[in-house]
Amino acid sequence: MKPVAAVILAAGKGTRMRSHLPKVLHKVCGRPLLTYVLEAVKKAGVERIVVVVGFGAEQVVPVAKVYGEIVYQEQQLGTAHALLQAEKVLAGFAGDILVLGGDTPLITSTTLARLIETHQSQQPASGNQKSACFLPTSHLSPPTPKTMATVLTAKLVEPAGYGRVIRNSAQQVVKIVEQKDASLAELAVQEINSGIYCFAVEGLFKTLARLKAENAAQEYYLPDVIETYVRQGLPVAACLAEKEEEIQGINDRCQLAAAEDVVRQQVRNEIMLSGVTILDPLSTFIDSEVKIEPDTVIYPFTIIEGACRIGANCIIGPGTRLKSVQVGDNVVISNSVVIESTIGDSCTIGPFAYLRPGTHLARKVKVGDFVEIKQSVIEEGSKIPHLSYVGDAHIGKEVNVGAGTITCNYDGQKKWLTVIEDKVFIGSNTNLVAPVKIGAGAFIGAGSTITKNVPAAALGVARGGQRNIPNWTKKKKQTKEENIS
Repeated sequence: MKPVAAVILAAGKGTRMRSHLPKVLHKVCGRPLLTYVLEAVKKAGVERIVVVVGFGAEQVVPVAKVYGEIVYQEQQLGTAHALLQAEKVLAGFAGDILVLGGDTPLITSTTLARLIETHQSQQPASGNQKSACFLPTSHLSPPTPKTMATVLTAKLVEPAGYGRVIRNSAQQVVKIVEQKDASLAELAVQEINSGIYCFAVEGLFKTLARLKAENAAQEYYLPDVIETYVRQGLPVAACLAEKEEEIQGINDRCQLAAAEDVVRQQVRNEIMLSGVTILDPLSTFIDSEVKIEPDTVIYPFTIIEGACRIGANCIIGPGTRLKSVQVGDNVVISNSVVIESTIGDSCTIGPFAYLRPGTHLARKVKVGDFVEIKQSVIEEGSKIPHLSYVGDAHIGKEVNVGAGTITCNYDGQKKWLTVIEDKVFIGSNTNLVAPVKIGAGAFIGAGSTITKNVPAAALGVARGGQRNIPNWTKKKKQTKEENIS
């Protein structure tokens, strides 16, 4: 096998996306389109990866450079011009070049490997079948040792909008014709050009440099290379993709949503086959980087985003959103939002809790309804059952936080820390004005506004004394009647 270099075309703006974000950075199941392509290419076994960037390069480069080399297309003058920009970095490379767009997230490493195998096979046109791609009735034309290019194709029931692949009687590609230029007979052809190619490096860049921009857009396109080879009598082969969805490029938000549907179902199936129950897959949205351990149950209308890790025997949902969260085993989270937080084993969250970034719950913590926590540590066995705000706090073990408790962490200029040590009892409707520390085993009376530290085992009370006025309601009623009369 010859070495293979992949050139990923990621320079285009993607005008039909109507976005300031480069097209290849739009996401499917939480990952950029470009990342899916780069991963597929890497798994296909290529030795070098070159990414051509242009529009929004400063945003694309951080994603692309993890996988390979970067070259720049200063002016976006078409796909052939983009490939030509890789000439310098591939100088002296003796192998084949795989070329595909960075906007085809459904392409698989298996299909790319088949394309490479097809191109590199030295099977003569009259020989026996050697590759799985060489099935004579449906797959592809048998390549010869002199094959200069192999095109990945697909057969579509509705091929409108795609360039048609025209073959001769020997099943060699003789023409790729765009729809606007096709005859009626050519329009009836269902085999289309995917825009994914494998080229022999010999003479490729010279051919690219000689192309002419004879089109309305004044751009240089890769199908023109195929036309040039055919005109010169050089063989061009084709390899038919097994699944038409794989070659789908993303050009607008509708196609982005369609790709999202495909990947999302793949993700859900993989998770369910690993031992997780998803009660209603169609109402459950899970990103591709999520990992969930067996015997966890996901209830409907749940969204799990980012690099979430969820342990075993959990119950998640319904109506829950998790983003970049680490969840232990035996955790229950219902009707809640948890973002960039850590939840220990055997915790109970919700319903209707909001855990903001920087929240860390140890084992057996209870966070109940209408509780918001932010940038805080809650130690093992503590309870915040309902109607509370905890921000910038460290709460020890086995603390009970009564309903309506607020940590007043912001003085208008700076956030301050509240420290509550082990086994503290906070009465309902308490305000803890930070910076403040409640010592271990202390008891805070309900309705208090605590502005000073409370020693360990002490009772802290800070509220106005109760005053009872006898017969007040009778006197009020009598006064009202006198005023009326």
